[in-house]
Amino acid sequence: MPMRTKTTKRSTTRQGCAGFQDMSRRGILRAGSLSALGLSMGDFFKLQAADNRAFTQAAGVKKEAKALSVIQLHLGGGFQQQESFDPKPEAPVEIRGQFGVTKTSTGDYLSDNFPRTAKVADKLTVIQSMVGKIPDHGQATYHLFTGYTPTAVIDYPQMGSIVSHELGQLTEMPPYVAIPKKPGFSGSTGFLSSTHGPFEIGSDPGGRSYQVRDFSIPKHVSMERFDRRQTARQIIEERIKNIEADPNTLETMDDLYKQAYSLLTSEESQAAFSLDDETEATKKLYGSDVVGLRGPDRKYHPKGLAERLIVARRLVESGVRFVTVNYGNWDCHVDVKENTLDQMPALDAAIAGMVTDLDQRGLLDTTIFWVTSEFGRTPKVNRDGGRDHHARCYSNLIAGGGFTRGQFYGKSDAIGAEPSRDAVPLEDLLFTIYHQLGIDANKELLAFGTRPIEIIPDGKLIKGLIG
Repeated sequence: MPMRTKTTKRSTTRQGCAGFQDMSRRGILRAGSLSALGLSMGDFFKLQAADNRAFTQAAGVKKEAKALSVIQLHLGGGFQQQESFDPKPEAPVEIRGQFGVTKTSTGDYLSDNFPRTAKVADKLTVIQSMVGKIPDHGQATYHLFTGYTPTAVIDYPQMGSIVSHELGQLTEMPPYVAIPKKPGFSGSTGFLSSTHGPFEIGSDPGGRSYQVRDFSIPKHVSMERFDRRQTARQIIEERIKNIEADPNTLETMDDLYKQAYSLLTSEESQAAFSLDDETEATKKLYGSDVVGLRGPDRKYHPKGLAERLIVARRLVESGVRFVTVNYGNWDCHVDVKENTLDQMPALDAAIAGMVTDLDQRGLLDTTIFWVTSEFGRTPKVNRDGGRDHHARCYSNLIAGGGFTRGQFYGKSDAIGAEPSRDAVPLEDLLFTIYHQLGIDANKELLAFGTRPIEIIPDGKLIKGLIG
């Protein structure tokens, strides 16, 4: 069991493992970084086209897609299932913690920290028997995002990268977006082209100075000047073509830079990332006015979850295939009660708001909304009033995209230590999500041109989770 961080209760000091805190400081792959000419976004499209030519896959059975997109809300640090999706009201206080329960619209029970989510439980499924492998932040996060445990031999692609590679672009929007950036330790594109990495917006939609990185022409560059630069680029490339041994390469580049130009100047693309036409009623539906224990100025409590999820919904509407949204610091080795009161009110409102909004807009049938964490927390509260890492049994929430509605799937034992019924290995859930997207997760992709690797190793379809 990892060593607990020494800190006093109710302190503003971060309450988590050093390894988890370092996640946000790791170097990350940036797929965007446009200049006024859209150069690197052009490279993004260039590599994407090259990747489609270079990576030949072994034959796989194409599944009928029930879902078109995924919104993944990731709760990094290890989310406490006892205070949320799997309360144990009849267990001793050192197991059940300091919260009660609330009855859901299905007659089941959630922690009383989730009154809004309880009201929409008939539209979602709570999985109480998730099984991971590693109670370590970095390795478990990698496992969640790729379906593989990390090795020194090969780097495996993230799920969003697989979706990008297999399904491609639906519109001019990038197929995989991270808000505000991808989690640390979640891996990369692995043996796939770097173009299948997430487009990281690099700014918080809930912040005062929200602006998507690289999606606007610099203020000092007029459209006329921008168009002149595009023309200059065309002239230069035309001259290069005359001396290129393989003109087809630059022929492709021309088309791809046109795509980049279109994306950069498209009003539809700009609008997809904007909140300007969202009503206050919609923002409040997602909980924009909800604050936790310490209020809106909590130093380590990220603000703007409501706005992050609204942007995610807008991106899905615009054709983005896979959106990852990050929220919170759930590494609660110290004072799990404070951690819960600080972050869960906004989370409860956001989950209920997202499910309700998707349903009202007719998007819930085709959009998978998935709430994840790399593992859960120990059944017993420790001497610092916190809970430690626990991967053998924890919870996920999933809604839409053909998944069942109104179900509490699987069950943990009396103290939440092990599954007692219908255990769900992480690989099986990933396999089932791919299945709903029309991707055969048994399919083998060729790494390095010669080595066949399954999308998910030994995964199985969970028939009880899909309608």
